[in-house]
Amino acid sequence: MFLRLEPIFFNKKNNNIFISIITPVYNRENEIIGLLDSIEKQTIRSNEFELIVVDDGSTDSTIFNIESKINHLNYNIRLIKQENAGPGAARNCGVEQSKGDLIIFIDSDCEADSNWLEMIIKCFETEKFDAFGGPDSAKTDFSLLQRAINFSLTSFLTTGGLRGHSNRPLAKFYPRSHNMGITRSLYNRVGGFGSLRHGQDIELSQRIINSGAKVVNIPEAIVYHRRRTTLLKFFRQVFNWGVARINLGKKNNKMLEPLHFAPAIITIVASLITFYFFVDPINNGRLFELGLGFLMFVSGVGAWYMKDIRGFFLLLFIIPIQIFGYGLGFILAFIHRFIFRRSKWSGFTKSYY
Repeated sequence: MFLRLEPIFFNKKNNNIFISIITPVYNRENEIIGLLDSIEKQTIRSNEFELIVVDDGSTDSTIFNIESKINHLNYNIRLIKQENAGPGAARNCGVEQSKGDLIIFIDSDCEADSNWLEMIIKCFETEKFDAFGGPDSAKTDFSLLQRAINFSLTSFLTTGGLRGHSNRPLAKFYPRSHNMGITRSLYNRVGGFGSLRHGQDIELSQRIINSGAKVVNIPEAIVYHRRRTTLLKFFRQVFNWGVARINLGKKNNKMLEPLHFAPAIITIVASLITFYFFVDPINNGRLFELGLGFLMFVSGVGAWYMKDIRGFFLLLFIIPIQIFGYGLGFILAFIHRFIFRRSKWSGFTKSYY
């Protein structure tokens, strides 16, 4: 079942491509309005794109808020409703209903920079890419916690540039579903999102790369990502990412690179150092002090980046939660999948977006 605002039509003037933006949503009654408003502020003409929002069985006011907003927007938008099947299935459903030559995915807790689509089109005209990924960032009006989590998830010091925020990442760059796109012809060739509970975007990106397609990173195509609103939710998220990396590696070992083991190794080593420090702090304090000093240094860089000294104290907790949460999920999934040889293992299984 879907609601359609107005007839979809292509703008082929000057050979411009028509863009379909796909957004899955589940219980994002507040964040989704920010996304809808940001799409309205795009600098390209509104007849050059459509937005398809796929509600994946929301139980809050998400659908009501979208339907209340939809007739006040000046661009082509459709709302599709389905029973809860996960974000991958929702994205595939949106693509099936779309008309565009270029399919772009953005998450429902993101807001697009006003130049987002313009930067993508400019890159497509010059690079003729088959698929792309772009960075996520934080706006100054986001909460302190969201901005601190954003730094922790995007800094080279904490991720090695894996999430597309470095020109020289320490491992392969994979476009991610919060900000990625693929031409329809390539989508038809490699297929859509798979059935993994977490990490479907990485698995799709690996198929794209394996196909020999041209994949680019567009640093100027920025979306602003509203991160988790509590430390517990953040822990659950990064834990599931650690689990997902092992599940991805079981599907294709190319998706499990040496850098992906780093959080697990740090988790084990840091736990041992901390244990021995409390057993004998006088003789075992040097490594503990070095680790704490590095954490304080990175937190200080984050506070400077955020231009808020409060970020320093928050990052002292957020960075360890990110590393230990991911590392713990990675270790437990490794034990279940590689040692016990179970066919599947998931982290936190509550409906997740």
